[in-house]
Amino acid sequence: MDGDSGSQRNEASPQRIITVEAYVSGKVQGVGFRACVRAVAEGLSLTGEVENLDDGRVHFLATGDCASIDKLISSIRECPRALVKSVDSKEVPLRSFEGFNIVRRY
Repeated sequence: MDGDSGSQRNEASPQRIITVEAYVSGKVQGVGFRACVRAVAEGLSLTGEVENLDDGRVHFLATGDCASIDKLISSIRECPRALVKSVDSKEVPLRSFEGFNIVRRY
């Protein structure tokens, strides 16, 4: 599912709790993008994690109500210094997280 359309999520109840996985491409590494995603997610009371990938994209998982997930996906395009080219997202099986964390793998 394309994260920009959100058609399946919009048909669901805005209060339904879901987990979404997203891959963000563009100029999204080395510009504070993960911190921005975390700040937006925390402001929306979402939990999850965000990490850089070796291929230059950023990956995140976010859990919360459908309306807040949609707001997160639309809001990350406004992160300063980042240039978001595309957001590919899909609903995945529900996951539980403690807060919203930046994952550093290297």
